[in-house]
Amino acid sequence: MASSMLNGAENLRLRGIAPNGLGFINGKCFPKMGLVSYGRNFKARTLAVKCCISPSRPVSQPRFIQHKKEAFWFYRFLSIVYDHVINPGHWTEDMRDDALEPADLHNPNMTVVDVGGGTGFTTLGIVKHVDAKNVTILDQSPHQLEKAKQKQPLKGCKIIEGDAEDLPFPTDYADRYVSAGSIEYWPDPQRGIKEAYRVLKKGGKACLIGPVHPTFWLSRFFADVWMLFPKEEEYIKWFEKAGFKDVQLKRIGPKWYRGVRRHGLIMGCSVTGVKPASGDSPLQLGPKAEDVEEPVNPFMFFMRFMLGIMAAAYYVLVPIYMWLKDQIVPEGSPI
Repeated sequence: MASSMLNGAENLRLRGIAPNGLGFINGKCFPKMGLVSYGRNFKARTLAVKCCISPSRPVSQPRFIQHKKEAFWFYRFLSIVYDHVINPGHWTEDMRDDALEPADLHNPNMTVVDVGGGTGFTTLGIVKHVDAKNVTILDQSPHQLEKAKQKQPLKGCKIIEGDAEDLPFPTDYADRYVSAGSIEYWPDPQRGIKEAYRVLKKGGKACLIGPVHPTFWLSRFFADVWMLFPKEEEYIKWFEKAGFKDVQLKRIGPKWYRGVRRHGLIMGCSVTGVKPASGDSPLQLGPKAEDVEEPVNPFMFFMRFMLGIMAAAYYVLVPIYMWLKDQIVPEGSPI
């Protein structure tokens, strides 16, 4: 995957050969065949091969900051420095605008929900195109939302606390669903994407922006310890199972990463899908994976929380390391 990572962002389509080396044809996954990378352009030829499904990592794999209570307290403190420390390394304005482009926010009268909107950083990109009065920011962290309320361009937005896996919106409500940097904390990503389908109107589009599983062994270790870093094919599978059509994936990253995927990005891809029919998702799921009302063992919670913070610290250092390499390594050379 790292060898074919683009410098900047590229569009992937469900039909054809995808730049991660997997061909997606009518929802099936095929091994890499005839894929050639030339800078920002890909040339590919499709060959008839036997189908193989790439094994996915278990979503239930233990991670130290992924569940709602852990994420709540994590952002209780991170909200203080989120816009000034985290965003410059992992979620820049250029990346945000690039990631939102497939959402097709072309009408100021659209109804948009920004799920897991946090401090409103992504919402600032949305209200460039859509009237703030038509935008709702939802997050489970009141501390993050307080930061959003202080931003002048977002004064007209509706700001509410809520759960991405149980959205407080009626079925067929919104024209656009946007969620950036939230899926990594969802105990059940498939349920959250099913909810995205439900709240959209027929023809509405979901745009989910999130991290991608790194390929470098140390980065992969810390990613799996910290929170959910899905594979690209997992994103596509979740969208398809929820009922979305025309599923597309676009890779994003800071310009100074030079397209490197091996260390993982907090925001690594933007995935979009269109709701083809009114009503709820055809996918049927059982009870929620996590009950936030259940009591927790304070000692175990504290230990998990601290281990998660230590794993997260690695991803504060990664962008510094990559920025330094960008300054040292000659332009045009891989880093």
